[in-house]
Order: sequence, then structure tokens, then C-alpha cells
Amino acid sequence: MREYILVFLVAAVVTSLLTVVAREIALRTGAVARVRDRDVHDTPIPYLGGLAMLGGLAAAYLVARELPFLSMGGPFVFRDAKVVLIAGALICAVGVLDDLFELDALVKLGGQVLAAGFLVGFDIRYFFFPWSDGVQFSLDGTQAALLTGFVVVGTVNAVNFVDGLDGLAAGVVGIGALAFFLFCYELTRINSADRATTAALLSVALAGVCAGFLVHNFHPARLFMGDSGSMLIGLVLSASAVTLTGQFSGPQISEGGGGAQASLLPTLLPILLPVSILIVPILDLVLAVVRRTRAGRSPFAPDKQHLHHRLLEIGHSQRRAVFIMWLWAALMAFGTVAASLYTGPWLWGSVGLGAVLTVVLTFVLPRLGKPRILEVLDEPEDRTPARP
Repeated sequence: MREYILVFLVAAVVTSLLTVVAREIALRTGAVARVRDRDVHDTPIPYLGGLAMLGGLAAAYLVARELPFLSMGGPFVFRDAKVVLIAGALICAVGVLDDLFELDALVKLGGQVLAAGFLVGFDIRYFFFPWSDGVQFSLDGTQAALLTGFVVVGTVNAVNFVDGLDGLAAGVVGIGALAFFLFCYELTRINSADRATTAALLSVALAGVCAGFLVHNFHPARLFMGDSGSMLIGLVLSASAVTLTGQFSGPQISEGGGGAQASLLPTLLPILLPVSILIVPILDLVLAVVRRTRAGRSPFAPDKQHLHHRLLEIGHSQRRAVFIMWLWAALMAFGTVAASLYTGPWLWGSVGLGAVLTVVLTFVLPRLGKPRILEVLDEPEDRTPARP
């Protein structure tokens, strides 16, 4: 665990330091988020935060290779991590071009598919689809490629979609990555397996990168991650979940759920995790498509009716709106992981209490925080009858 903590700190510190460099590059190249009608920020903010994030991931990878415990892991630990980093660099490059020149949506989608195809080409893919009672369905090459590509591209776009407020995307992904790291680490402990896994290494490094970037990205942000960052962290998050099925079998993963009674949820976690963490932005995406098509507009037409816009409308400040969405992400991510690893009434009681607290903070807090409007009443007129 100590070496994983060191990897987290290296990723956070390097990302925070490189953010200053990335900001200067963005200013010199004109990669700046100009103010648009649908945006919340009111001054131009530099892009290219993804460059700093990629540097933080690379630094964490290089340091991890030299650590005694992690370096003695299985032969595929660093090999698979390197493949994910190369795919991340590829999709980050596409994002940089978009930050500079605003690429067409189909061009960006092509870059995402290319990065996902690179992962599949080097065997970073789902090998089986788990089911209950220890049953698992082996996937052939085409099925594995389609499922992997769908999860990776879907996660990349969901993270890109949620990147609407200062610190929102970095916080949501960082929370999810930390939750998944805890699942991976606990899974190796339960199975008495080697603690060094690609999934744990990538997820803890990603959590550190997000933490280091938040130093500069929390409101008021000095730098945006841009598409170079949102697509990068979306790919690494989904790829870290994918690598888990390549290093553990379905029965091994299911042992983390407390026996056959709860075997389905943990075995599905490598597929469900990106969805569970990003359920709020995915719901936002679906609502946006329905809303725009019902109005006779393109599903890709921008507007100001996303969930984070609605949180602002009901009375939350920018920081509080981000904090609320972090809470929802933590509830989904840690709730899913806890339900995969443990059973018992205390678990569901804790998840239920967290859900109630999050709902109260989301909908009740703005009402309690509204300033009272004091009505100043005019003094009553003097109705004393005039003297004759």
C-alpha cells in the first residue's frame, strides 16, 4: 500500500507542476476557452490541461517501475499499463488538436475509436462476460472488441460531457478511480494474490493526477483540461477496469462479493464501474438528446439545460454545485464497490443514509440558503381628522 501511496503522490505533484507549463503553452498557442452563451465562466480560460495530466501519468508509471514491490509484479502489469499510456497519448493528441482547432465531432469520434482499437489490438480487452453462480461466457475477438470499444468510447464521451463546471470532471473521475483502486486492492487481498496489478496501478495514478489538477482547476479555475484531458482520463478510467478481467478470472473476482449470494455484482464491476460512476452525466446525456430532438433540434446542439446548469438555477453556487455532483459520484462509486465486497444490513443502512444526505443537500440546502427578503412597509398614514 505504501508504494501505491507514493505513486499517487508522484502523479499529483508532477501534474500540479506541469499544469503551470501547460497553461503557458496554451496561452502562447491560443488554445483558450472563449466565453460562449452556454458557458458558466465569464473570462477566457486556457486549455491543454490534458498535457499536464499525461505527464503526471507517465511520471507515476516510471516511478512505479523502480519501486521494489511493484516492479516484481506479474509480467503483464507494466506491459499493459504502457499500452494504456500510449493509447492515452494518442487520444490526448486528438484532444490537443481539438483544443487548438475545434475538430468536427466525427473526427473526434474517429480518434476515440482509433485509441480503443489500439487497446484491443494489444489485448487490453474484455475476455469474458461474467454471470451468477460462477458461470462466465468467453468472448471471441469480435465480441470482445465491440464490448471494449463501446465501454471505452462511451466513458470517454461521458467524461467529456460532464466537464461543464470548474473541477467537476476531475473530481468525479478522481473519486471513481480511488473507489476502483480500493476494490482492486481488496480483491488481491481476498484472493491472496500479488498486490501489483495493472488496474490498481492505473487507477491510483489516475486519482493522483486528478487531485493534482484540481489544485489549479477548482473554482475559479486557472486552466481547463479541455478535450485533451477529459478524453484522456475517460480512457484511462475505462481501460483500468478492462485490464482487471485480463488478470483475474470471474470466480476470483466473485470471491470479493461474499460468496455465491452476491457473486454477480463484483464480477460485473469491471463493466459496471464506468457506468455507475458516470450515471449522472450519462443521464444528463440521455435527457439532452431527448430534450433537443423533441424541440426539433440536433442532439449535438448546445444549450444551458444540463444538470449542472439546473443546480445553479435552483440556488447552488458553482463550488457547491460541483460538491453536490461529487457527492453523487462518491455515492454511486463507493456504494457499488462496497456492495461488491461486503454484505449485511450495516452496508445498506450506510448507503441509504448517504443517499438521503445527498438528496437533502441537493434539493433542501438551496431553499435554506435563500436570503430572506424583508418587506419594508410604509408608515401608516396619519388619519387624525383635521382640525376645523
